[in-house]
Order: sequence, then structure tokens, then C-alpha cells
Amino acid sequence: MADFEGILPAIATPMGSDGRFDEAAFREVMEFNIQAGVDGFWVAGGTGESVLLDDDENMAIARAAADQNRGRVKNIMHVGAATTLRAARLAENAAARGVEAICCVPPFFYRQTDDNIVEHYRTVAAAADLPLFVYNLPQSTGVEITPELMAKIQDGVPQLKGLKHSSINFTNVYSWVDMGLECLIGSSALMLPALTIGASGCVDGPPNIAPEMWVEIWDAYQAGDLVRAEQAQRQATRLTMLVREFGMHAVIKGLLSYRLGIDVGDPRAPTQPLTADQREEVIARAEAMGVGRVGLAVADD
Repeated sequence: MADFEGILPAIATPMGSDGRFDEAAFREVMEFNIQAGVDGFWVAGGTGESVLLDDDENMAIARAAADQNRGRVKNIMHVGAATTLRAARLAENAAARGVEAICCVPPFFYRQTDDNIVEHYRTVAAAADLPLFVYNLPQSTGVEITPELMAKIQDGVPQLKGLKHSSINFTNVYSWVDMGLECLIGSSALMLPALTIGASGCVDGPPNIAPEMWVEIWDAYQAGDLVRAEQAQRQATRLTMLVREFGMHAVIKGLLSYRLGIDVGDPRAPTQPLTADQREEVIARAEAMGVGRVGLAVADD
């Protein structure tokens, strides 16, 4: 059994009216997902607008996530940054705050050798001394984590636990499993097929909105009910496609605000929120999928 498995939403980062991290709203989104039965969170990652956050915000998010979770599920905190120094500092903070693992994109913008990438991960992982997940997101970072590169990381970074695989090269899931790595698939539309070839779970943004859909996929698959799992995946994929059609951050924040009855704010500029007409259409289409308003049950402080 994997240590990090199941459905781990890539949680959104709510913003207040001042454009800064809204901790109260973040806690509500987290609690809503926990009550829905998720197994953990991918915190301050791509859906969480990671590279648009400053270091103080990242550190505050790590503290809030660990405190709200209180060990009920597992937080994997993203600490990736363009420099090794910044990433290591964020990793050290994440460990001090009490998250269960860290994750990190490879160094980006300037092309690096494999040896430099391995050294980056070695330094960041050592700063936290927690399980490390590599974040394979080549369409954003410009760096593809290949099996050859991952083997070098595995040799040089003892804390390596697995990866979030968001590359379009789906067949590499086989390689990660053969290497003994925990592979969290980065596409919520591919959760079920990834599970059937050895992935340990799924990390993506759309499950923020309707975690119950992806929990159903996981529960059905674990019960050996592939028919129910396939039906659940088909329904969940419809929501994923809606998110992709109108834009990840705008739709996720718009629908979270609608479902939970709170204001999670807008995406951070330069990304723009949904227009009034778009929001009306997105809500109507989500409701037609059964994604309506819910009540909140936030844990007491």
C-alpha cells in the first residue's frame, strides 16, 4: 500500500479583497474537501497559483494547511522556485510547520544540466528531510522528467518518494511504477486509467470543486467495482472538461465561491476572473452535472 494514495486535490489559494492570501477562506475550502473524504492535498501547486505567490504567502499557507488538517489527511506542500536557495528555504519552513511531504518543480527558465537538477533536488530535500515528490509539469517548466533523469534523481536524493506526473507521456506511468515510485497522476480526467496501470492516486485542480466525484472513483476502484468506477470517472471528466474550457483558476474559484457560499476571490493577475455571463453559464452547466450548493462544516480552532 502506498503512503500517499487516493484523491489529493490540488487546492486553490483563495485571495481576499486586498489581493492577498485569504486564510479563512482557505481553511473552509480545505475542510469542505476533508469532509468529502479526500486523502490529502497538493498545496500551493499549479492550481494554487504557486509561482505567483511570494515567500511569505507560501509560508503562511503551509502553516494554515498543517493546522487545519491536524493530521487527518496528508499535505504535500509545493516549495518549487526558480532558485535553489528559495526552494530550500520554503522546504525548511514547510517541515517546521508540520506538513507530511514536500513537492517541487525542477528549476525553470534557465536550462539546466541533469546534474544541476539532481543537485537542486538534493539540496531542497535535505532542507526538509521529508518525503519528496517531483512535480513533472514540462508544459509549464520546459523540463521533462524522463525515466533516465528520474533514475539520476533517485540515486542522488534519498528522500525521493514519487512524483506528480502531469506530462502528456502517459505511458511513463509504467516506468515510475517499475522504479518503485508513487505516481500521482496529474490529470483528473485520467484517474481511473492511471490507477489500472499502477498509479497510487490523483492530484489535480477540478476535485477542489466536487471532491465527492473523485472520491467515488477511488472508492469504487478499491471495491473492485469497475463499472461504478467507470461511470464515476465519466461524470467527473465532464466537470474537468468544463474547467478546461473556461480556464482553470477562474472556473475553480468561481465554482468554489458558488458552491460554498463564500468569496474565494479572483485569480491573481494577469489571469482574469470569469465574466458575469461566463459565470452564469459555468454555474448552470455545473448544476446540470449535480454540482450545486453545499453546506460547510469547518472544524473549530
